Amino acid sequence: MIYRVIGLMSGSSLDGLDIAYIEFEEKAGKWKHTIIEAECISYSGAWETSLANAPLLPAIELLALHSRYGHYLGEAVNSFIKARSLEFKVALVVSHGHTVFHHPGLFTFQLGDGAAISAKTNLPVVSDLRSMDIALGGQGAPIVPLGEQLLFEGYDFFLNIGGISNLSFNASSQLDAFDVCPANKVLNLLSIQIGKEFDAEGMMASSGRIHEQLYNQLNELAYYKQEYPKSLDNSFGIDIVYPLIKSYSIPITDALATYVEHIAFQLSASIAMVLAKHNLPISSRNLLVTGGGALNNYLIARIEHHLAPYSIEVILPDEKTIQYKEALIMGFLGILRWREEDTVISSVTGASRNSIGGALWMGGH
Repeated sequence: MIYRVIGLMSGSSLDGLDIAYIEFEEKAGKWKHTIIEAECISYSGAWETSLANAPLLPAIELLALHSRYGHYLGEAVNSFIKARSLEFKVALVVSHGHTVFHHPGLFTFQLGDGAAISAKTNLPVVSDLRSMDIALGGQGAPIVPLGEQLLFEGYDFFLNIGGISNLSFNASSQLDAFDVCPANKVLNLLSIQIGKEFDAEGMMASSGRIHEQLYNQLNELAYYKQEYPKSLDNSFGIDIVYPLIKSYSIPITDALATYVEHIAFQLSASIAMVLAKHNLPISSRNLLVTGGGALNNYLIARIEHHLAPYSIEVILPDEKTIQYKEALIMGFLGILRWREEDTVISSVTGASRNSIGGALWMGGH
């Protein structure tokens, strides 16, 4: 069976809207995929401000933005389809939306009304992929591990470095996954202080020095002592981590170097924790790294340094997979929703059971 879908992903780092047109093929329970077309659309200053300020809006204004952003996503899909002559080829659009609130035990809210996307595109749309898991007592995150397991065979660990970094372990008996720490969101906030949107290839961080006191204080934050399943929302990076770094009044290069070291250390500690939980040796394994942070050469070098004692090989896939894996997996989860198959695994999120997540909007004429 062949499915051709568009996956949409807006990351917490606000670097833009990822759109990917993917072909999936299923034969006897085995899946293959090809990212045929993909693009990252940078947000205008107005949209970046609207998305960044969304958590502060009164309810009526937030819901109005939810609708308006949904129409924006639909228009982006239409433009993408027209520019690439994909008319009548796309069977389904799957939108993660832009996370505004994520409070396990209460609710999660991703901006971008699926009904508006469907109305604009006249295509079936799957949206709101996390809420069912939250309703079942889960963390609602991460939701990519099932896609990683079914689409990327041969890897032990998966690391996605976006606004928040998250880790998955493809154990033989179950999937384990959780958010490790804030990543690009904090690095970008630091870079913006000196007029740079981001630290290209980690060049600024590589010229800095690690501030030991700040480094130790970051590693002592309470979240890192929690057992998984666990997840983060943007407020941890914006309201706790970033102000802590700023309180030290150190050069930005030193702040970047220190935070890169923090990310690499927390990843290695997380991998050690996962393997200890499964009573497995920490050696001769591999780690597939994707997301914008995979293009940060200095960060990758520090990750390799921290994982070297464990003989864990760090693998970077092709650039399309690095940049668009999350949009790819959103598209895949939409297919599973369409097939009425599980999209979220309870061993990952801590929910009371596996679930079929996502609201389906049929569109059409």
